Amino acid sequence: MPTILEIFGLRFFFYANEYLPIHVHLQNADGKAKIALEPDIELIDNNGIKPKDLKRGMSVIEQYRDEFVEKWKQFHLTMTMKLPAFSDVFRN
Repeated sequence: MPTILEIFGLRFFFYANEYLPIHVHLQNADGKAKIALEPDIELIDNNGIKPKDLKRGMSVIEQYRDEFVEKWKQFHLTMTMKLPAFSDVFRN
């Protein structure tokens, strides 16, 4: 699970087996949250992060959204490129 950024006691990351919409996970000592980056920045789920920390995390996401999206796309494109083609795996 690649970490994109750690700041203010908040960790921003995604998992290797992610799916659309493009999103990041936010974690601190209190809990975790999941935030969509596209098409808009939107809280998907919050599991214990206090409102003030969530607000700070959302502010960081707004500031670095483009970089987060680029990292997500780069990582998942690289992962997709490493997979063999379906036709190569299942030949008759």
